[in-house]
Amino acid sequence: MLGTSAGNHHHPPMLQRATLCLVSVIAALLTATTFFRVELLHHLLWAKGPERNNSLDSCPYGHFRLTGMKDCLSWLSCETIRSEVTVTKLMGRGAVKQVFLAHWKGHQVTLSRLTVSEFSNDFFHGLEMLKGLQSVYVVKLLGYCEGDKTILTEYHPFGSLINVNSILEQENHRGFNTWEVRFRLAVEYAMFLHFLHTSPLGPRVMCDSNDLGKTLSQYLLTTDLHVVANDLDALPLVNRSAGLLIKCGARQLWGDFVAPEQLWPFGDDLPFSDDLMPPYDEKTDIWKIPDVTDFLLGQVEGSDVLRLHLFQLHRDCKRTMPQQRPTALRVVQTYKAVYTSLTQELDLYSGTVHDL
Repeated sequence: MLGTSAGNHHHPPMLQRATLCLVSVIAALLTATTFFRVELLHHLLWAKGPERNNSLDSCPYGHFRLTGMKDCLSWLSCETIRSEVTVTKLMGRGAVKQVFLAHWKGHQVTLSRLTVSEFSNDFFHGLEMLKGLQSVYVVKLLGYCEGDKTILTEYHPFGSLINVNSILEQENHRGFNTWEVRFRLAVEYAMFLHFLHTSPLGPRVMCDSNDLGKTLSQYLLTTDLHVVANDLDALPLVNRSAGLLIKCGARQLWGDFVAPEQLWPFGDDLPFSDDLMPPYDEKTDIWKIPDVTDFLLGQVEGSDVLRLHLFQLHRDCKRTMPQQRPTALRVVQTYKAVYTSLTQELDLYSGTVHDL
């Protein structure tokens, strides 16, 4: 009996050995899967940034290249747009412009046309911003015709950023409906604001952002799940050091979404007057970041944990005094640090599972 027990102790039954082997294999697979998932998402998160300006997709200023094109082409002229671009259907209409789906040499493109002449200043301001801010953060400009008051840009079938939930909840995209991918969108939104506040055209403010829906409509969701700014019709220049501040329009703004300094400060006793309304600066964009990020994170696994990690930063973004709010750069840096911290925790957890 003693001999048998000793033998069983050193040579487990076949079922026990198989079970131990299966547990080890599963643990290894979980570790490998988690590692590659984290590495893939980490690559996706930071794949789009300033360094992409020098990638193979880049072209010299005044040129563009679409998917499938070998060479860069100059922005299309009036003559080319008139002869080679075919309008297919109306996709949307705003106060400033109509937006059409069009075709050019086998490519789907977007053609914007001025709606009414009284908004021509806004339309051409948007064109100048598109030309001057071409980068990974802004929709690709393909051409324009000032005489016809038309602008041609790259087409993104997913539409505006407000569609992110419906897109990621589709069956073929559910694998990307994760806090990592959603957080990347929020990081890119903050990166654009940093780019805007330090742009080559001087510090600019995103003024078409009086509510969440309007703000999200200013950005497009690309098919590879990135964010690009699209509507640049209202980007006034601000320079606090030079005493140059701005106001987003000449009408009274309401609600909790806009920053406190954008609200009429004199109460109901004094009727609103644009002449009496104090100006402000780019910190109005910072106030809105927590609301946009909260929407982008959605209600997926891990999003609430992420919100807890971002709580203090977002509370700082909501400071009543604009000068107490962080810069867009600090928001980006904190977002990246939080992402790195959470993915390291995920690595640690996967390692613990493997040890078990």
